[in-house]
Amino acid sequence: MASILVVGPHPDDQELGMGGTIALLASQGHRITLLDMTNGEPTPHGDEATRAREAAAAAELLSAPTNPVKRLMLGGQGLPNRYVQHTLEARHQVAGVIRAVQAQILFVPFPEDAHPDHRAVTRIVEDARFDAKLSKVQMPGDEGQPPLYPKWLFYYYATHLRWVADPSFIVDISGFEQHKREAVLAYRSQFVTNEANRKVIEWVHAAGVYFGSRIAAASGEPFFTKEPLGLRTLASLGF
Repeated sequence: MASILVVGPHPDDQELGMGGTIALLASQGHRITLLDMTNGEPTPHGDEATRAREAAAAAELLSAPTNPVKRLMLGGQGLPNRYVQHTLEARHQVAGVIRAVQAQILFVPFPEDAHPDHRAVTRIVEDARFDAKLSKVQMPGDEGQPPLYPKWLFYYYATHLRWVADPSFIVDISGFEQHKREAVLAYRSQFVTNEANRKVIEWVHAAGVYFGSRIAAASGEPFFTKEPLGLRTLASLGF
């Protein structure tokens, strides 16, 4: 089973972009760690304590009965929300987490985005992937684990741009749609109390149905990769 690190600029980005995939992978026995780069505050109806409770509840909702999804805040308190910058310090903090969990697969937001935090976080993680393999360099928070280079880095879509994703592949999340919906709704301060965001729940559902239709599935989540996926047989394509 793989160790998978899913990085979000703010609590709720991972759930919005790939909550169904997280639940699916957890059900398959993979070790999932969610890394929040900021605490997400301030927001109109939230506060730090509320967001922390909501994030913990969302992770529990995506967990499998015998395989809990783990959640971390970068450095214990995160980077400043709305002021995230691509720095060597931030890169090394993430590299320490990559080593600590011995991540083999990384998921980050798609790099084209209107939100500066999202763009900065993706750049930080891309470079931290490289930093994590540097020998004879200790990384903060690496818990004494050895250097490694995660084999895969995939991009999920939680973008603030008004455009339709053009993914490299789509994961069939049929049967896990409700896990995603409940995990997103766990962020009541963002999607229930905040009337302006209530439609997001239905938009996320509609997107799942649309991307599922592209692969003849009930629901799907899109992903992008800069590195080619390899096939050994056509069985991977359904033949």
